[in-house]
Amino acid sequence: MKITVIGAGSTYTPELVSGLWNERDRLTVDELWLMDIDGPRLEVVGGMVRRMLARQGAEVPVTLTTDRSAAIDGADAVLIQLRVGGQSARLQDELFPLACGCVGQETTGAGGLAKALRTVPVVLDIAREARERAHPDAWIVDFTNPVGINTRALLDDGHNAIGLCNFAIGVQRWIARERGVEPHRVEVDPVGLNHLSWVRHIRVDGVDVLPGMIEERADELGRRGGVPGELIRDLGVLPSYYLKYYYAHDATVAEMRAGTPRATVVADVERELLALYADPSVDSKPPQLEARGGAFYSEAATALLASLVAGTGDNHVVNVRNRGLIAGLADDDVVETLCRVDASGATPLPQEPVAPELLGLIQHVSAYERLAARAAVTGDRRLVRMALLAHPLVGQWDRVTGLEEGLFATGGHLLPQFAATAGE
Repeated sequence: MKITVIGAGSTYTPELVSGLWNERDRLTVDELWLMDIDGPRLEVVGGMVRRMLARQGAEVPVTLTTDRSAAIDGADAVLIQLRVGGQSARLQDELFPLACGCVGQETTGAGGLAKALRTVPVVLDIAREARERAHPDAWIVDFTNPVGINTRALLDDGHNAIGLCNFAIGVQRWIARERGVEPHRVEVDPVGLNHLSWVRHIRVDGVDVLPGMIEERADELGRRGGVPGELIRDLGVLPSYYLKYYYAHDATVAEMRAGTPRATVVADVERELLALYADPSVDSKPPQLEARGGAFYSEAATALLASLVAGTGDNHVVNVRNRGLIAGLADDDVVETLCRVDASGATPLPQEPVAPELLGLIQHVSAYERLAARAAVTGDRRLVRMALLAHPLVGQWDRVTGLEEGLFATGGHLLPQFAATAGE
């Protein structure tokens, strides 16, 4: 099969290729096409990929290209992992909300909205080209943040798409390591949205170990997630680390204002990684890649793709339509949940009713995501304001207007769909 990676100049790409090799028993890769608009950077990353494959003994032809059409033509799977505007745009996403007293983060709040507005049109453009040029049954797998909003836009546009995040596999590997068991014996069962989820069950060999963990280690779990242990005891679930932006908003804003922006840290790590990738003697993943974030990303991505292609019916936590799974959400909302994945796609596994203290926040953010996706597609400034107003990390009108101004002042040049309303 032909696998195409869009945004392959990412420093994550060697991690992805390593994962493809690990799934070679279920996933036969005849052609690997790596595409990026930054040709020199792609050459560096692609050279590293080729050395890694050679070291592993994999005779997979790797084509590097800046020609997206050629990369997509005939592809059986299109993997999207791009970042519109690069780390400089991410830095602005983190900074302009802080000026208004809001969390500055690239996937949630006003910064996440800015990223969605510039990313959704590009992702849709790729998907529409794939509809014309790729194999008729090709899957589009989106790893690009914000995953939930991108997946919603892709599904709204009628594409054969699925969204993936690494949060659940990170929890799985943490528990497996702690308990000294193989990862496949650990099942993580969250409920919610991308970057807004709570783990309600962690099963080891079918036995739920989470209640005992909360009873015995709530304070430790809280420190891992940036929230008080008492909160975890009261909720009776394990919040994802993104919930600290909601449960500890003011403290997080103060911490962000006092610290170095994450975008700056990541940019430094990327420069170091690219220097290593350019070294012809380096042919395995450097340890510095762990500092980049996205732990176990490659294993989650390639295992998902293998399940889709081989039709093996494995369980994965992915982003799909709600379709009645969570009462209180619309059927077309996109949720992040445990699914059975085979050649026909992902089918959510049953979920018990969601407690109101969780459901209310899910509904709130899901409404924001609907507005954000519509704003990104239509270029309607009013919808931008409504999305900000709906987001629980914003909510106040004076903040809405200040954030809108900051969003377009720092990133308006990357939002061509709003050109007609730029003067509003």
